[in-house]
Amino acid sequence: MICYNCGCRLSEHDFCTSCGVDVALYKRIMFMSNRFYNEGLEKATVRDLSGAIVSLRQSLKLNKNNIDARNLLGLVYFEMGEVVNALSEWVISKNLRPKKNIADDYIDMIQTNQTRLDAINQTIKKYNQALLYCYQDSQDLAIIQLKKVLSYNPKYVSAHQLLALLYINAEEWEKAQRELEKCCHIDTNNTITLRYLKEVEHMLMPEEAAKNVPKRKAVSNKAVRYQSGNETIIQPVNIKEPKGVSTLLNLGIGVLIGVAIACFLILPGQIQGAKAEINNELRMVSEQSDAKTATIDEQEQIIQKLTEEKTQLSDELASYQGASGNVKATDGLMMAVRAYLENPEDIETIASCLEQLEENEEDKADETAQEQKSEAFTALYDKLIEAVGEDLASYYYNAGYGSYRAEDYEAAIPNLQRAYEYDETNGDALFNLGNSYRRSGDDDKAKEIYAMVIDNFPGTELANRSETNLAEINNAEQN
Repeated sequence: MICYNCGCRLSEHDFCTSCGVDVALYKRIMFMSNRFYNEGLEKATVRDLSGAIVSLRQSLKLNKNNIDARNLLGLVYFEMGEVVNALSEWVISKNLRPKKNIADDYIDMIQTNQTRLDAINQTIKKYNQALLYCYQDSQDLAIIQLKKVLSYNPKYVSAHQLLALLYINAEEWEKAQRELEKCCHIDTNNTITLRYLKEVEHMLMPEEAAKNVPKRKAVSNKAVRYQSGNETIIQPVNIKEPKGVSTLLNLGIGVLIGVAIACFLILPGQIQGAKAEINNELRMVSEQSDAKTATIDEQEQIIQKLTEEKTQLSDELASYQGASGNVKATDGLMMAVRAYLENPEDIETIASCLEQLEENEEDKADETAQEQKSEAFTALYDKLIEAVGEDLASYYYNAGYGSYRAEDYEAAIPNLQRAYEYDETNGDALFNLGNSYRRSGDDDKAKEIYAMVIDNFPGTELANRSETNLAEINNAEQN
C-alpha cells in the first residue's frame, strides 16, 4: 500500500515512516474498498451481476483509484449489455492509469471492430426510439424496436425488462415470462427481473383458492353453527328424534289433520281463485292475439329490412377484412403510416410494419381477396409507397446484397425480391436475385429471373451476363 501523501510504501505502523502522516484511517478505507471489490468479484462469478455492481460502486466510493474494481465494473456492465457504461468505466480507468492497464485491451476490442461499433450505435438509437414510442403510447412500435435491439445485443438486460413490461401491459404473460427468464440467465439476482417474474408467475399460476377454504367446526358440544347463504344457522346436535309406535301414531294424526284443513279451509278458496285467474288469462290472451295479428305485417317488414342491412354490412366487412376475414394487412398498414408520421427516416421500422402485409400468404395469392380491399386502403398504401418507396428499395437492396456477399442466400432472396418490387428500375437487384436462386440450387427459378432481366433491361451488361448464365445452366442440364 502506498502513502497518499508522499507515495512511499507503508509499513505495518499507523503512520508513514517517510513523511510521518497518520494513515490509520486511510488504511481502513483501502481495506474496505478491497473488501467490497472481492465481494463484487464473488457475486460476478455466480452471475449476480446487479449485486456485483452495488459492491463495486461501493468500493469505488471509498477509493476511486481502485483500478481493478473499475475494470471489473466495466466488464459487468458489458456482460449486461450496458456497453456505454462499460466504456465509460474503462476510459476513466485508462486516464487514472495510462500504462499497463488492461482497460486498453477492452477499449481496443470494441474500437477496432467496426461491426461491433455499428451494432452498439444501432442498439442505443433503437432503444431510445423504443422509449420514445412508449412515451407516445405506441406499444406495438416499441416492441418492434426492442426486438431489433435484442437482435444486435441479446444480453441487454434493460431491453429484455422493458420488452417484458410491455408484454405484461398487453397481458401476454407467457411472452413476458420468456423474456424475464432470459434476464435471469444473464443476471440471476436482478431485483427488477425477480419482481416482474413473480407477478407473471402469479398470473400464470392455476387458482387454488378452494384448498384454502377453512372447514366448519362445532362452536360447542351442544350446537353446530354454519352459513347458509347470508344467514347463520345454529342446529342442536343432541336432540333425539322420537322412535317406535309413538312416532308412527303422531305421524298419522298429523296427516289426517292436514287433509281436513285442506278440504274445509284451503281448497274452496284456491278453487275460486284459480277460476278467476284462468278467466283473466283467457281475456288477456285474446287481447294479445288481436294485437299480434294486427302487427305481424309490420314485424315481417322489419325482419326484411334487418336482413338487407345484415347483407350490406357483411359485404362491407368482407371488403375491409378480405375473403379470409384477416385484418392483419390493415393493421400492418396503419402501423407503417404511424411510424412514418412519427419518424420518416426510420425506414427499418416502416419496413417491418409493411412486412405484416405479407404474413397471410393465402390472401396474398388470392386475387379475389386483393380486389376486395377498399379504395381507401389502396390509396393510403400507394401514397405511403410514393413517399418511402425509394428508401425501402435501397434498404432491402443493401440488406439483400449484404446477405448475398455473405453467401446467406436464404436471407438474400426475400430482401432482393422486395427491393425489385419497390423499384423495378433496379436491374442489379433482379440480377443478384437470379444469382441467389442459382447458387442456392434452384435453377428453374434462376432461369425465370434471368429471362426477366433480358426482357426488362435489353442491351445492358446485366442482360448479357444473364444470357451467359442461362446458357451455362442449359448446357449443364443437357450434360
